[in-house]
Amino acid sequence: MALFRVVLLIAAALCAAALPAAAQVQDELLLSKRPQKLLSAYGLFADGAQQAPASGVVPYDLQVPLFTDYAEKYRFVYVPAGQKATYHDTEVFDFPVGSVLVKTFAYPADLRKPDEDVTLIETRLLIHQEAGWNAWAYVWNEDQKDATLKVAGKVLPLDFINLAGEAQSINYVVPNKNQCKGCHSFDKAVTPIGPKARNLNKEYAFASGSENQLIHWSNAGLLDGAPALDQIPSVPTMNDAGADINARARAYLDINCAHCHRAEGPGSTSGLFLTYGEKSAVTWGYEKRPVAAGRGSGGFTYDVAPGNADESILLYRMISTDPGIMMPEVGRTLAHEEGIKLIRDWINSLE
Repeated sequence: MALFRVVLLIAAALCAAALPAAAQVQDELLLSKRPQKLLSAYGLFADGAQQAPASGVVPYDLQVPLFTDYAEKYRFVYVPAGQKATYHDTEVFDFPVGSVLVKTFAYPADLRKPDEDVTLIETRLLIHQEAGWNAWAYVWNEDQKDATLKVAGKVLPLDFINLAGEAQSINYVVPNKNQCKGCHSFDKAVTPIGPKARNLNKEYAFASGSENQLIHWSNAGLLDGAPALDQIPSVPTMNDAGADINARARAYLDINCAHCHRAEGPGSTSGLFLTYGEKSAVTWGYEKRPVAAGRGSGGFTYDVAPGNADESILLYRMISTDPGIMMPEVGRTLAHEEGIKLIRDWINSLE
């Protein structure tokens, strides 16, 4: 993905000085209750096909991303001029009305060559409007020049070469409006998931040069209240073999599961809370019995059976692709092999 990202950053830099009117962010449209039919109407991209953001739209990345069937993801944030998001130590930043979080999902023809022959699939917008956050999904047209609103979602057959070099076919699911709400729910209100301090505290190759994202956001006038870097929490990447396996596993579960599995989420009735900062071992699954048995339990006793991953309900549901068993319930049709290995190794390391 590095080469594709360099291309989009160069394109953004070249376009920034003389953007056409259509490439200026349309603040009034972002605040409209009625979504635009075409993604381009919002003016968020100087060049949508190259994912080159318009002036004022800033690319970013997450230290540990949500798994979505091995899709590549390009993320951007827009905060209206003269306003700032407010820093929070553990939760999502407080973004002002008019802010937008943009996430484009794409697939290279061969996952082993993530910068080559990339096809844009969909772009999701999370817009902070007067009445709260609103989510819309746009599917990229075949000519890759624009994306069209799909309120009811869509199923897209996709073919690519997977990381093992094998031909892979999936039915990629663009979420409908209710599915977006289902994941992005916090205290029954739609809210972002990813942009938390611990996941943004990393270097990023901006067009102006590599810089810590939180420093960049602060210097660009997007963020207020961030402390010194050594006071900001961080999490390790899932494949950092030199990092503590407990921290890596908990960070993975935090981004992939904790938007539902927390006291304020739709999975609260399970009693399984997987936020990174959860202190109670039983609450994050250690020898915790499930609230309700059934197919989802696999006949096992504990959510996390220390030292015995293959008899842990959490791993059983991660491995499954059965819609009635698998977790997460939406957002994937494939099992995340690398995530499964991490969680298996972590559970087996517990005593």
